[in-house]
Amino acid sequence: MSHIAIAAEHISKQYRLGMIGTGTLSHDLNRWWHAIRGKEDPFLKIGEENNRGIKGESDYVWSLKDINFEIEAGDAVGIIGRNGAGKSTLLKLLSKVTKPTTGRFNINGRIASLLEVGTGFHPEMTGRENIYLNGAILGMTKKEISRKFDEIVDFSGVERYVDTPVKRYSSGMYVRLAFAVAAHLESEILIVDEVLAVGDAEFQKKCLSKMGDVSNGEGRTVLFVSHNMAAVKTLCKKGIVLEHGKLVFNGSAGEAVSYYLKGDNQQENKKVFGSEYSNSIFSLKEICIKNRARRFDEPIVQDDEIELFTEIELFDPNTSKYHITYHLYNELGEAMFSFSTAWDNLTLNQGLNKLVCIFPKHFLQSGAFSLSLFVVEDKRNAIFIEKDIITFTVVDGSRELGTYMGREPGFIRPYFKWEIQ
Repeated sequence: MSHIAIAAEHISKQYRLGMIGTGTLSHDLNRWWHAIRGKEDPFLKIGEENNRGIKGESDYVWSLKDINFEIEAGDAVGIIGRNGAGKSTLLKLLSKVTKPTTGRFNINGRIASLLEVGTGFHPEMTGRENIYLNGAILGMTKKEISRKFDEIVDFSGVERYVDTPVKRYSSGMYVRLAFAVAAHLESEILIVDEVLAVGDAEFQKKCLSKMGDVSNGEGRTVLFVSHNMAAVKTLCKKGIVLEHGKLVFNGSAGEAVSYYLKGDNQQENKKVFGSEYSNSIFSLKEICIKNRARRFDEPIVQDDEIELFTEIELFDPNTSKYHITYHLYNELGEAMFSFSTAWDNLTLNQGLNKLVCIFPKHFLQSGAFSLSLFVVEDKRNAIFIEKDIITFTVVDGSRELGTYMGREPGFIRPYFKWEIQ
């Protein structure tokens, strides 16, 4: 008979923007005065949801708002959502890095957390000393840690540097050792935030395989935050979707991924523009991205060709001096590459232009991306720039890892096919 490893009851977390701690002295006195009279914190009644896409009116935001769920022992649970949805905040609350503003957790078992690169490591101590320190923090005896020590070092691949202070480690070495410690020490609950992206592709696969063993073979509970939907579906049995600090879906991993990808796909994959995107030279009408032979409101898979539609009207009769350029960025905001109609000497028409740019199969790995649009005059003067004009998510239909093209714009020229309809 299964038992509950983690139960969250009405968990909320409120922050005040621009402040360290609870805010001003007057606010602290106000809280104290309400507390001694047995009344509710007055600042819990105000605050806005954590939506970074809109300008707020209040200094208070709810990073999480009234979260309730139960996780059974031995479950592998994927926690997914866009940046700013509250995923990392939830894991920090579970790991007791910070306290919830309201609500409480019931946790049965020891928790090992990997929230950031080198979480819990002391930079002046060696890798060996940090392994024993982390084990002691988890409540393990020196004998228990020693029994696992060789296995941890072998998995991390940093044997040569295990007696070197970790402040001299690269970020990749840091995360290798940190994950090895968290995964091998005998905790009942393993919490892993999106830190595996620091490692190379081979180590990511090794970590995902180990987390599968931890959950399926050892019966430990795993909470996994990732933007890699293929990894979530492969590793996890259940999924939780967060949006703007609220829990919007709790079910199987497959259903959670489908909900996440389809929930706002219409908003993400298609943009229709109004008069604010018009001037005396052009009027931007619409941008849409989808797979060939699919609708724009369906998930975009990397295994099929991807079409980017741009609908723009030109008023200037001298259209040959204008062209369209896009820069593509990954979910970390890193520039990956650029592509342009100028590369194929595609001449726009006066009037309405319907442009189609076709990405080859398997060109993009699974993940979240954004496009920035440039309307360029005479191949050098950008007369219009709009960053993050459209965002989209690519999922891995059949493979675990895709192709990563990670260079700055202008240094590579991927082969895309441009068409004008």
